[in-house]
This record gives sequence, structure tokens and C-alpha cells, in this order.
Amino acid sequence: MNGTSYEDALAKVPAVTLGFWIIKILATTLGETAGDSVSMSWLGETTSEATGWGYLIGTGIFLVPLVLLILAQIRARHFNPWLYWATIIASTTAGTTLADFFTRTLFTKIGQVDQATSYLLGSLALFACVIGTLVAWKRTLGTVSVTSVSEPRAESFYWITITFSQTLGTALGDWTADNFGDATFMGLESGYVLGALVFVAALAAVAALYRLTSISRTGLFWTAFILTRPLGATVGDFLDKPIDKGGLDFSRPAATLILLLAIGILIAAVPQRAGKAH
Repeated sequence: MNGTSYEDALAKVPAVTLGFWIIKILATTLGETAGDSVSMSWLGETTSEATGWGYLIGTGIFLVPLVLLILAQIRARHFNPWLYWATIIASTTAGTTLADFFTRTLFTKIGQVDQATSYLLGSLALFACVIGTLVAWKRTLGTVSVTSVSEPRAESFYWITITFSQTLGTALGDWTADNFGDATFMGLESGYVLGALVFVAALAAVAALYRLTSISRTGLFWTAFILTRPLGATVGDFLDKPIDKGGLDFSRPAATLILLLAIGILIAAVPQRAGKAH
């Protein structure tokens, strides 16, 4: 195969580069605006007729393309950047509505806890799902490194972990923004801005650890991967939430289309190559 190993030929996840992280953050922001477009704008979860079940219905809507895309990704013979990022976007939109179901329906309406506690409980429950999947992956295949994603079992664990991490990130972003409440930053009364800055700082710390230490690269990757999701969630909420709630009140569908266009341009313009499988 022209000097390329069989596993390298099957590597279907991209190399982790700066371009990867930029597209990932845009994709997570898109997931927030697209998920809210369906559950909040279309299904009415921000109206007086809200039942709380629109988040579960939205999750069901997004799970169909997510499952189909994951199956297509697993069946693909080579890395396809358009297929990969479409699957990421599907996972982050499904993650948005699923996290909102956890934190705005399951714990608040069924568990009868206040919203702040619900955000915390949702984050803890979803963090347990991420850790549980990583542990099962490690015990089954011996590693959770993305460089091992070159066969169907590893890909299955990879996409389950990603979907849970996208869901966790939404809940974590909401919990962080909620804790800031009406705090002011540079004249802006927005917990979303402050929440985004917290996650930017956390990602900068992860980048510094990567550059300056020998800490497990696999651990740092999954930490950064999880942290990009609440960053996208807080930025997405800042874009589309009403002004009186600390947002800019942009149209959710319009913001979604602009982000989708930006991602498409980056995928086409930024070199996309498969990561090496080991």
C-alpha cells in the first residue's frame, strides 16, 4: 500500500492540530444554536406553553442523523473530513438537547430540585457517563488514545465518549453561566461572557501543560475536548439569548447558518489529514 500501514489507512479521525480545535469550537457553538433552534424556538420550550418534553423530542430528532452518521463513519474505508465533522456536529446538537432535558426537565420537573442544583446534578451525572465510557473503553481495548481509533470497536467507544462529552459540556456551561448570574464584565451583564472566559483560561492551562510538561497526552486531549464544549455552549447562549438575560438576541437559525458556513469554509480551506493510527 505504498508504504502506508493497514492501520494508518483505516485512521478515520483527523490529526489534532490548531485547525482541528478551531473547527471543534465552532462546531460546539453551532450545536448550541442549532439545538436551541429546535427545542426552544420550534418546539416552544421558552414559551408559556413549554412542557419540558420538547428537549427530549429534540434529542430524538437529532439522534436519528447522529446514529446514521456514526454508522457511515464506521463503515467508511478512509478518513473523510466532511463526514467526520458532520458527525461531530450531529453529536453536539444532540448533546445540547439531551443536556437540557437532564437539567431542565429530568431534575427540575421530575426530581423537583431548583435550577442551579439541577445544572450541578446534570453535570455530575454526565461526567460519570464520560468516565464510565472511558473506563469501559480502556478495559476492553487497553487504551483510550485517539491514535487507536482504527477499527470498529474503538470507533464505537470514540463516538459514544464524544457524544457524552458534548452533552456534559452543555450542562457544565449552563451551570457555570448560572453561577455568575448577573455579574458584569466590561459593562456587559452576562454570565455567558464570564463563563466563556473561564473555559478559555482552562483551555490555555491545558495548552500550557501540553507544552511544558510530560503529562499524558491522551488525558490532556480528552480534557481539552470536553472543555471546548462548554466554551461553545456559553458563546452560543451569549449569541442567541435575549438581551435582558445577558445575550445578544441574535436569531438562532441565522447564527446556526453563519456558523455552518464558517465551518464549511474552514474544512475546505484548512488542510485535513487523518491522524496516525498505532
